[in-house]
Amino acid sequence: MADTNIYQACTANIDENDIGMMLKCVAEQAQQQQNDLISGINSFYLIYAGALVFFMQLGFAMLCAGSIREKNVKNVLLWNLLDSAGGAFGFWSIGYAFAYGGDDSTSTRKTFIGNTGFFLMGDTDMEFWFFQFAFACALSSIVAGTIAERCKMTAYLCYSIFLCGFVYPVCAHSVWSANGWISAFAKNPLWGTGAIDLAGSGPVHMCGGVAALVMAIVLGPRRGRFYDDDGVALEEPKPMGPHSVALQFLGTFALWFGWYGFNPGSTIKIHSAALGDVASLVAVNTTLGAAAGALSGMFTSTIIDERKTGIFTWDTTAAMNGCLTGLVAITAGCATVEPWAAFVIGIVAGWIYLGASALILRLKIDDAVDAIPVHMFGGAWGVLATGLFSNPTRMATADYPITNVGWFYEWGRGSGNFTLMGLQICMILFVFGWTVTVFTPFCYVLKWLNWLRIDPLEEEVGMDLSRHKGSAYQSEGSNAEAVAELSASRRNLMLDTSGSGKGGNSFYGKSFKRGSKKEEEKDVDPADNANLSGSEHAQEEQTA
Repeated sequence: MADTNIYQACTANIDENDIGMMLKCVAEQAQQQQNDLISGINSFYLIYAGALVFFMQLGFAMLCAGSIREKNVKNVLLWNLLDSAGGAFGFWSIGYAFAYGGDDSTSTRKTFIGNTGFFLMGDTDMEFWFFQFAFACALSSIVAGTIAERCKMTAYLCYSIFLCGFVYPVCAHSVWSANGWISAFAKNPLWGTGAIDLAGSGPVHMCGGVAALVMAIVLGPRRGRFYDDDGVALEEPKPMGPHSVALQFLGTFALWFGWYGFNPGSTIKIHSAALGDVASLVAVNTTLGAAAGALSGMFTSTIIDERKTGIFTWDTTAAMNGCLTGLVAITAGCATVEPWAAFVIGIVAGWIYLGASALILRLKIDDAVDAIPVHMFGGAWGVLATGLFSNPTRMATADYPITNVGWFYEWGRGSGNFTLMGLQICMILFVFGWTVTVFTPFCYVLKWLNWLRIDPLEEEVGMDLSRHKGSAYQSEGSNAEAVAELSASRRNLMLDTSGSGKGGNSFYGKSFKRGSKKEEEKDVDPADNANLSGSEHAQEEQTA
């Protein structure tokens, strides 16, 4: 059929003189080919977007590795790999079924959790599963950085599967499923609109941030971070990392790049001009949110430091995490807000990061990469900002109900309708409450089984040496005898060139040795001194 054109397909079964039947056949065949093309384009779009989202795993890995001490680099890199492996198992076996199993877009019934499609049995859109799997892995990686340098591998594997297999799928089902209780995509959405979150400020980032908060509290801080060995509180938290700012920046850029799959890909389809417009707006708003967050975080940090010390400094961490918080915040409303609003959301996100980061330090919660301020606080702000700035025209283009719109636009309608904001607040409370309720006892069970925290001595030595057969950075020192021989040959070369009459300003002359004159004479053999004196005396006579 692939090599047969429409005319041949129709004349094979219909008399070409029957004009009416021929036209009908041609129209049906053309429509079928158009549908096939649309399906193929949408499948490719989703697979490509999913690949970009999965590329964010590299960003998480590099950011985490750079933010911690070098004695734990191999450990955290392996964790990020296992996020994908354990997450794939959890999401394939039960996670996808809990998130989207049994969806029925024709039904008005509301469900709390999916119940079919375990192990991908039955009719499943494979490209959609792949895209959602990448989301689940991203959520799991959020926790990795927070608990780095002190968590056992067993606990990490268990929580990765549990998050991707159960905790996150319930949040995803509630917000995105056709039968989710607060979903805007339901046939009869809650309060006429449902909660708006295109790409996951709430179900993904806030869920991961809350899980990180719970595990950080149950696990406790790293040794020496807030208390000395006697348990006495330190006046200031002890700095621990980063060991590589270069890796931090590489991770930040990789995450920003991957976000162009995370947000625009969440339109799911791209086959029409309207969907293309939505995806384009999403990409622009993603860019502006990230840029504004980076600028806001860095310049605000600079102003605060200047007020305290009188010196202008430029904090790279504030710039990077401000950028990431801006990305997290714009993720919910990227399809429903105007570009100017995306920039405002990013600016506020930078401020929220700085305030939340200072807060968790004051509360003595040890977050090795500041994932809690970025994802939990940034995600909550993104959900709220969507309730404030969602534009009716943009909502309609993105196929959201416009019964209730952003609160600021409700004022423009001459109304104080708070419904959409109320729905957004409900989503925040649900994600926070669900994650804390389920994940807290899970962490305490791991602690009771002694699967959670590593031995204090292993923590002091570092996970790389204690559990991963050596340091991440192998540096072979030069042979001591070879170094001594090289030094001697350089010294002889220096003396030879000095004796040949080359001037002191020569690179190979006396000035090559930067010590004092007495030190130079001390290193020179007496016989060489005699030769040097004779040579200088001969030069003086020749000049006279």
